[in-house]
Amino acid sequence: MFTGIVTAIGSITEAQGPNSSGGGDLRAVIACPFDPAKIAIGASISCSGCCLTVVERGGVAGNAWFAVDISGETVSCTVPGRWSQGTKLNLEPALKLGDELGGHIVTGHVDGFGTVLGIYPAGDSRRISFAISKELAPYLAAKGSITIDGVSLTVNEVTDQTDGTCHFAVNIIPHTADVTTLGALKEGDQVNLEIDVLARYLQRMQALRG
Repeated sequence: MFTGIVTAIGSITEAQGPNSSGGGDLRAVIACPFDPAKIAIGASISCSGCCLTVVERGGVAGNAWFAVDISGETVSCTVPGRWSQGTKLNLEPALKLGDELGGHIVTGHVDGFGTVLGIYPAGDSRRISFAISKELAPYLAAKGSITIDGVSLTVNEVTDQTDGTCHFAVNIIPHTADVTTLGALKEGDQVNLEIDVLARYLQRMQALRG
């Protein structure tokens, strides 16, 4: 489990697949500013919203790296091209018992993609609007939570479209823009989305009631 509060930006330095051990369809090595002594083998780290398991790690404190195996299913469920060399990723280690829940409950399971429609100034912040599919549209609500590339954000506005899709907007404060990859987004970019887990269960219960 995660909170959607990003602690660092990492960068994929190597991407190969399938790896020789047969552990996944792709193996990625991610450089990060963590202390490798505090990265446990088998630990979960959210990588731009996707929960991945550490299979190797090394380096020194402040200049570390860890490796993850990424299955074909995970590759197919995340933004195309996300796992290529040079890609920057939002990183968050798994939540520990007693940690502050600063964002919202995030599972690290990507539900789909969003596409940036536009970026507009909003005081010192940025207002970013996204388009999402009709499959995800029912799960969004104004003032609800959404995870965008691993970042916990509040949905400010939802506009349903006639074709069943929807547009929604969030505000990115300067701090969030500086410490996550969201500050580099541009029109047309795609992002990983995870809907609020409570909305997922409510939608399922409503569907079963007919």
